[in-house]
Formats: sequence, C-alpha cells, structure tokens
Amino acid sequence: MAHRQSKPSDADPATDRADRTCASCGRRIEWRAKWAKNWDSVKYCSAACRSHGVDATDLQLETTIVTLLQARAHDSTICPSDAARAIGGEEWRDLMEPARRAARRMVARGELQITQRGVVVDPSTAKGAIRLRTPR
Repeated sequence: MAHRQSKPSDADPATDRADRTCASCGRRIEWRAKWAKNWDSVKYCSAACRSHGVDATDLQLETTIVTLLQARAHDSTICPSDAARAIGGEEWRDLMEPARRAARRMVARGELQITQRGVVVDPSTAKGAIRLRTPR
C-alpha cells in the first residue's frame, strides 16, 4: 500500500503559530485546530473574555498601577490590591480579578513584570499572591 507524502504547500498550520495573549484577560491563548484558518484574527481566549472585553474600569486600573509604581522606588513592588483599593473604595475586593487581568495585559505589552517571592513568573500560570514591578 502506497503512502501519500505531503507536498511542501501542505505545511502544517501549527508551525506558523505565534504566541498570543488574550486582549481581555492577558493570559496566553492556546492554539486550537478549529482556529487554524483564522489564527491571525483571534483576539480572545474564550467566549467569556470576548463578551467582557476591556472596559473603562480595566483601563483605570492600568493607569492606577502605573501611577502607584511611579510613586515608589524603581525596584519596589506593589500588590494588585493596592490598585483595587485606590479606585474601589469599600468594594475593592470585587476589583481584585480585574486588577490581575490589567496586570497580565501590561505584562504582555512589556510594561510590567509579575513576581512571586521576588522571582519573575509567567502571568498565565501564576497562582496565589503576586507582586507587580516595572521591568528591570
């Protein structure tokens, strides 16, 4: 039985995958076969992120993070809760996940680093308490 050999034009679309981050949550987007034809236009990792998008509160959290970091020494860090408290008042706990999302988006743009115990970590997989700092 003869086996069919692939032609050079039948290149695997998986080899053309570039790393992407979700425009909403800032996590790494995992390539899926169903996105093979439109991988260049994929912006969101899930339907939930697509429906949420980036709103005014998210943008306000990003500017607050920058402001708080600029007010400290260059090698200092802040907690995402500092930004949430600055704009959330009594309801700051509801802004914790949006603050973490804002930080992940900023990491994807190269504006920020996320650390745990002083070591830079991957924002897509970081669990638990994190700190934010400007890149060194």
